[in-house]
Amino acid sequence: MSDKPRTPIGKIVAASLIGTTIEWYDFFLYGSAAALVFPALFFPESDPLTGTLLAFLTYAVGFVARPLGALVFGHYGDRLGRKKLLVISLLTMGGATFLIGCLPTHAAVGAAAPLLLTALRLVQGFALGGEWGGAVLIVSEHGDTARRGFWASWPQAGAPGGNLLATAVLAVLAAVQSDEAFQTWGWRVPFLLSGVLVLLGLWIRLSISESPIFQQAVANAKPSRSMPIVEVFRYHWRDVITAIGARFAENVSYYVLTAFVLVYATTEAGLSKPVVLNAVLIGSAVHFFSIPLWGALSDKLGRRPVYLLGAAGVGLWSFAFFPLIDTRNFAAVTLAVTVGLILHGAMYGPQAAFFSELFATRMRYSGVSIGAQLASIVAGGLAPLIAVALLGAYDSSFPVMLYVAGAAVLTMITVFVSRETRGRDLATLGAAENSTTR
Repeated sequence: MSDKPRTPIGKIVAASLIGTTIEWYDFFLYGSAAALVFPALFFPESDPLTGTLLAFLTYAVGFVARPLGALVFGHYGDRLGRKKLLVISLLTMGGATFLIGCLPTHAAVGAAAPLLLTALRLVQGFALGGEWGGAVLIVSEHGDTARRGFWASWPQAGAPGGNLLATAVLAVLAAVQSDEAFQTWGWRVPFLLSGVLVLLGLWIRLSISESPIFQQAVANAKPSRSMPIVEVFRYHWRDVITAIGARFAENVSYYVLTAFVLVYATTEAGLSKPVVLNAVLIGSAVHFFSIPLWGALSDKLGRRPVYLLGAAGVGLWSFAFFPLIDTRNFAAVTLAVTVGLILHGAMYGPQAAFFSELFATRMRYSGVSIGAQLASIVAGGLAPLIAVALLGAYDSSFPVMLYVAGAAVLTMITVFVSRETRGRDLATLGAAENSTTR
C-alpha cells in the first residue's frame, strides 16, 4: 500500500465527474456537429441526407476505435494503475478535439478534409475507450460497498454533463450568430474551447490518489505472465457477454435520443436547429440529475431490477417518442427527449457499479472496458447510422421505433439471466471465485 493519504470520496467523485464531462463534451460535440454542420463542410457534393449519412459514418469510426482504446488502456490500467491512464486519456481526447477545430474544410483542401476529420475521430474514440473504465473504477474502488451504486453513478453523469455542455455551447452560438457565420467559423469555437477544459480536468485529476483496492491487489499479487485481457476471457467470458448485452439498449437508445433526433427533428419534422438543441439541453439537464438517483436506488433494490426497468422503459417510450417530435411543438419535443433520457438513466446509473462488480481487481479495468466498448461498435456507433438509413429507406420513423424496441428486448433478456451483483466486495473478488459463481 502507498503511504500517500487516501483522497476523500467526494474529491474522487468530483475529479472523475469533471474529467468524464470534458471527455464526453469532446465526443458528443462531434456528434452534434455531424448532424448540423459537417455534411455541408466536409461532404458538400452529396445531397443533404447522404451528406448526413457520410458524416455519421465518420462519427461511427470513433466507436470502432473504442475497443482498441479499451484493450490498450485496460492493459496498462491493470498493470500501472487507474490514475495514470486517466490523465493520458484526457490529454489524448482534448488534443484531438482541439485539432478538429483547426481543420481545413472540403472547400480548402478537397478530399483530404474528410480524411483528416476521420483520423482525429479515430483518436477521440481510442481515448474514450480507455477513459470510461478508469473513471468508473477509481470511484467504485474508493467508495464503500453499501453506496457503490450512488458514488459510481456520478462519473456516468459526465455523459449528459458533456452533452449538456456541448449542446449549450452550440445552442448559444446558433442563437447569436447567423447560419452563415456559424457555418463559416462559429462551429470551430466549441472544439477550440476543449483546450481550456482539458487543462482544468488535468489539474484536478493529478491531485487525487490511486485506487486503494488496486494498490492492495498489486501488493498481494503473485507474478503472472498472462496479459490481463487473456485472464478476462479465461475467467470472465460470461461477464463480458453480460456487459455487452446490458450495454446494447443503453447505447442504442441514447444516441437515437440525442444524436439522431437532431437529424429527424430538423429534416423530417421541420423544426429549427435552436428549438431542437434547446430540447436536448433541457433533457440532458434532467438526465444529469436523474442518473445518481437511479444509482442510489440500485443500492436499495439491486442492479438488475433498476436496469430492467430502464430497458423496458426506453423500448416502450420509443413508440411515443417520434409521434411527439412530429407534433412540432416545443413542449412535446422536450417531453419526448426528457422522458427518454430519464428512462435511459435507469440503465446508465447502476451500470458502473454493476460492471465493476463483475470482474476481479487485477483484470477489472480490462474487463469493464472491453465489455462496454465492444458493445459500443454495434450499438452506439451504428445507432445514428442505422436510424438514418431506416428513415431514408422507409420514409417513416416506425422502423426506427422497432429498432430501439428490439435493442431493449435483447438487453432485458441479458440482464434477466444474469446474477445480482449488489453487495460484492471488490477487494476480495477473485477471478477463480467469480467464474465459479456465475
